[in-house]
Amino acid sequence: MSEISTVLDILSNIVLIIGLIFVFLGMLGLLRLPDVYNRMHATTKIGTLGAFCVMLSILLKVGFTPMGVKALTVGLFLLLTAPIAAHMIGRAAHRHGVKLCKESIIDEYGKSYK
Repeated sequence: MSEISTVLDILSNIVLIIGLIFVFLGMLGLLRLPDVYNRMHATTKIGTLGAFCVMLSILLKVGFTPMGVKALTVGLFLLLTAPIAAHMIGRAAHRHGVKLCKESIIDEYGKSYK
């Protein structure tokens, strides 16, 4: 039984580190990217991949206890809702005239409003 728990602890730590790397890269993108659309893409990565990996790490660490089930539920909720919310925020920003950065080459979404 101790071998299985040791493997789960190691796997939990690996998934946690992967999640923290996604969170770090998303935060770096938030600081470095030029416009709201690119920044929103980076922060959506934080909400989906980073937080989901952290929640999965908690589930692996504690198992299917009440805390583990809550972590799994929160992770699945974030996985399902964060991309949809980012899309809706981006769409609203585009409809309200928030400009793309000057390096943007094409605006396929803007054609539908003209």
